[in-house]
Amino acid sequence: MKKLQIAVGIIRNPQGEIFITQRAADAHMANKWEFPGGKIEEGETPEQAVVRELAEEVGIDAAMPVFFDKLEYQFPDRHITLWFWLVESWRGEPWGKEGQPGRWVAQKALLADAFPPANEPVIAKLVAQA
Repeated sequence: MKKLQIAVGIIRNPQGEIFITQRAADAHMANKWEFPGGKIEEGETPEQAVVRELAEEVGIDAAMPVFFDKLEYQFPDRHITLWFWLVESWRGEPWGKEGQPGRWVAQKALLADAFPPANEPVIAKLVAQA
């Protein structure tokens, strides 16, 4: 069974909006909305990975990500560990650098979007804090 370590960035602006992106139609969990992020590479910490992934995926230079949560999730074909980081300081404007749609959504409105099930506990926590 495939085991993945994923670093995820919750990019929140001063207006309390969070930047989300949409997964490709041919990806695992196709067309679901998600917080940008990706696989942690060998020799990399989760914090280093989230900074690198946000630069690669949404074109921002994240400053001082703050640990938010760690979740384990079992899919039928893979086990993933998700490391969530809150990013409230960055340089640049996030956009779908890899061609994926992206948008800002009010933190309290996150439940309205179709996210992968592994994100549900973090979304509930974010909505409760809104």
